[in-house]
Amino acid sequence: MADEFAKGFTIFVTAGLAWMTLAGWYNTPSFEGAQLVGPDPETSLTVYDTAALVLKDALFWFAVLGFVTFVFVVPLLRKVRESYRGTPEIPE
Repeated sequence: MADEFAKGFTIFVTAGLAWMTLAGWYNTPSFEGAQLVGPDPETSLTVYDTAALVLKDALFWFAVLGFVTFVFVVPLLRKVRESYRGTPEIPE
């Protein structure tokens, strides 16, 4: 099950770093105030800015759900399938 953890951790790290980059560009008004979690800008947004903000939100949820899927859901489903069939995952 180490390969599922590696996949989930890779998704978490790459999507998380991309989210942090976009959040740093768009949600850090000053270094004394809120950083990375500040409010989204609402004025003078171009099409590219709007696309980047949508991508930022998508990357956040991809990081969270991808990690949860590969670290918890996939191994859980394998164990459920193994117990349903009555055979171990690795034959002895």
